[in-house]
Amino acid sequence: MSADNQQERLDAKWIVGFVDGEGCFHIGINEIKKMSLGWQVLPEFRVVQHQRDEQVLYKFQEYFGFGKIKVNREDQYGVRKEFRVRGLENLNQLVKFFQEHPFQTATKRRRSKVSRILRDYTPDTYRTKVGEDIVRPSWRHEEATGNSSPPL
Repeated sequence: MSADNQQERLDAKWIVGFVDGEGCFHIGINEIKKMSLGWQVLPEFRVVQHQRDEQVLYKFQEYFGFGKIKVNREDQYGVRKEFRVRGLENLNQLVKFFQEHPFQTATKRRRSKVSRILRDYTPDTYRTKVGEDIVRPSWRHEEATGNSSPPL
């Protein structure tokens, strides 16, 4: 393989460093009154880049074998796209990847919180009062900030 092709491939250390600066795990809690508890839990992983650098998002998708590339935002600065992963099976594969290749910054602590929530998460769990008891303690600052979806 040529040197150019070797440089185009992603490796685990590069991914960890890039995600540390440009990615996040996020668990949104959305108020939806027609749901049984009145809210929805939506875990996801995102890496966001300006459209001019979207090729790296496709490399993430190729490396992991899952995820979607979507428009994240359009404004006066241009279009930003995201590599987005939803679904417990794929999210748990990402958690495992980051356990095997740990972050070296505060991201490590936040990822362990996500890991715990995803471990306990099943769609049926969050349709019950038990689900609320698992998720809500993770966001004690919500009451002070009014933010129902704090970053992890």
